Amino acid sequence: MDKTIIQQNLYMQKAFFTSGTTQNIKFRRESLQKLYTTISNKKDAIEEALKKDLGKSSMEGFMCEVGLVIEEIKFMLKHLKSFSKEKKVPTPITNFHSVSKIKPSPYGVCLIMSPWNYPFLLTMTPLVDALAAGNTAFVKPSAYSPNTSNIIKEILEETFSPEYVTVVTGGREENEYLLSQKFNYIFFTGSKEVGKLVMQKASENLIPVTLELGGKSPCIVDESANIKLAAKRIVFGKFLNCGQTCVAPDYILCHKSVKDELVAELKKQIQLQFGTNPLENKNYGKIINKKHFDRLLGLINKEKVVHGGNSNEATLQIEPTIMDNVAFEDSVMLEEIFGPIMPIVTYSYLDVAIDSINTKDAPLALYIFTSKKEVANKVTEQCTFGGCCVNDTIMHLVSTHLPFGGVGESGMGSYHGKFGFDTFSHNKSILNKKTWIDLPMRYQPYQEKFEKLIRFILR
Repeated sequence: MDKTIIQQNLYMQKAFFTSGTTQNIKFRRESLQKLYTTISNKKDAIEEALKKDLGKSSMEGFMCEVGLVIEEIKFMLKHLKSFSKEKKVPTPITNFHSVSKIKPSPYGVCLIMSPWNYPFLLTMTPLVDALAAGNTAFVKPSAYSPNTSNIIKEILEETFSPEYVTVVTGGREENEYLLSQKFNYIFFTGSKEVGKLVMQKASENLIPVTLELGGKSPCIVDESANIKLAAKRIVFGKFLNCGQTCVAPDYILCHKSVKDELVAELKKQIQLQFGTNPLENKNYGKIINKKHFDRLLGLINKEKVVHGGNSNEATLQIEPTIMDNVAFEDSVMLEEIFGPIMPIVTYSYLDVAIDSINTKDAPLALYIFTSKKEVANKVTEQCTFGGCCVNDTIMHLVSTHLPFGGVGESGMGSYHGKFGFDTFSHNKSILNKKTWIDLPMRYQPYQEKFEKLIRFILR
């Protein structure tokens, strides 16, 4: 998009927001309903775009992207009125006689920058939350998933005027230009490296941000775990979208006594879920581009591969791959994998496993497979992470009742459901003081007769 048009649309959005139109609950509801209708009508086109960009099957595209966006819209439509209500809170006696209220209010013009791995879900979900909270929005989808970006542009331009929602396509140049503008809020999903740049640019204009980043999410399997079920759920979570999921289990921390059993079950599950030749499975996706394909191949140590490892450069596919006897010093453990490679590291004592997690950057997710409640409690209490599943993987992110977000190096802020509405809202504090009484004790000149009373009230 031409920079002049970006400037014009930004000016229009600021004027539109100032008009107060988006503050109206009826307007917000109608806007979300329109978006719901357009998405429902274009479901097949969205799934086809996801297939072209990432090789996602129709089922995976709906289950992991389209369906979750629809669910977010329905949730907001159901709860919009209650989320938007002013809430009375207690008033201290020092403010007698007054009424204290908290009023959720939109920030204004928001910038939403989304990634390529779940290009529809991670664009539309924060947009739904932003519009529900009463904001206007600029949407910048990823250039790496052009087919999905195009259908997003088509949907939003058909549904909304640019003074309300503007879509900007393009690459780095457009990203840099948008980040130089004075938005009221920035919501970014992507890599840690780009997240640092976003935060730096936002700080120049003191713009509040939400950063949804990533990291090496560990998956602990202790000696009491149901190994067959653990393997089934780990394979699902790890190799969904070819491992290109920010909350995918990045590596397994397995108790050494059950490691061989787990490896055997992981192999069985890969064959059960993807077939004996996953590269010929029509429902198995692909790596987003050649750059990431080559990077992933560089992380595979053939000497440590115990399953998979084959690839097809023509289709940008890499088999679900298991690497055994991996050390934390190996190259595959020095960066977020973001692909279908599963390294296995063993441990002998739980405290050592916990220490190995806590000495690294805080992960976006953590998974623990155990049948011992005390083990699950210890891990969830002592480890720092964004979100967690006990005896499952990635399923915590589908709940509209759980906040989704990182901590420390894996991000800041959260969204989904009420948490998304709150993220895009500023809570105004309002004190409404009555005029029929005006206590004289706070005014100068201070009188000694009031001092004891003040000290008593505020003690």
